[in-house]
Amino acid sequence: MPPYTIIYFPVRGRCEAMRMLLADQGQSWKEEVVTMETWMKGSLKASCLYGQLPKFQDGDLTLYQSNAILRHLGRSLGLYGKDQQEAALLDVVNDGVEELRCKYALLIYTNYEAGKEEYVKALPGYLKPFETLLSQNEGGQAFIVGNQISFADYNLLDLLLIHQVLAPSCLDSFPLLSAYVARLSARPKLKAFLSSPEHVNHPINGNGKQ
Repeated sequence: MPPYTIIYFPVRGRCEAMRMLLADQGQSWKEEVVTMETWMKGSLKASCLYGQLPKFQDGDLTLYQSNAILRHLGRSLGLYGKDQQEAALLDVVNDGVEELRCKYALLIYTNYEAGKEEYVKALPGYLKPFETLLSQNEGGQAFIVGNQISFADYNLLDLLLIHQVLAPSCLDSFPLLSAYVARLSARPKLKAFLSSPEHVNHPINGNGKQ
């Protein structure tokens, strides 16, 4: 039986970065899909620490909060930088990813029709810090920090992919980010996952907007 279990809705949402990480690292995992009907009954929600999904199990360890789960996988699978300095920089990156993901979620779930144009117009300003970070690490030809992939790379990659769906030309003025997405997406195990039904057939968000 796989050591990892993801308990989540049938969407990419806040679990796709951890799925990409696990797939790329050759790890197996189990999915327990929660329908909205099941969730609305309330008993699972009441049992979750913060009343939210995802819920993640690593053997007998139960975790909540998607970024805590990513950091746990980063530590346990050697994806948290080579030293404390790199780990600190990865935290900076991941917190930046979370900040933009929250802006994205606010748009998707509360203001999509009225706010999309303004959001897309502001997007270059939101993406520029990640282009800057890439440029400061091996000329943007490697990963976001250091010379090995990290949990933050998977989170950033997911964030960039969903924004390319929202605004297909959003990376056109960011050559390093464009190349980064192409380079990471071409990693054999990750490429296989990204073309699999498990990824392709899952909606990005729970309300169908993207």
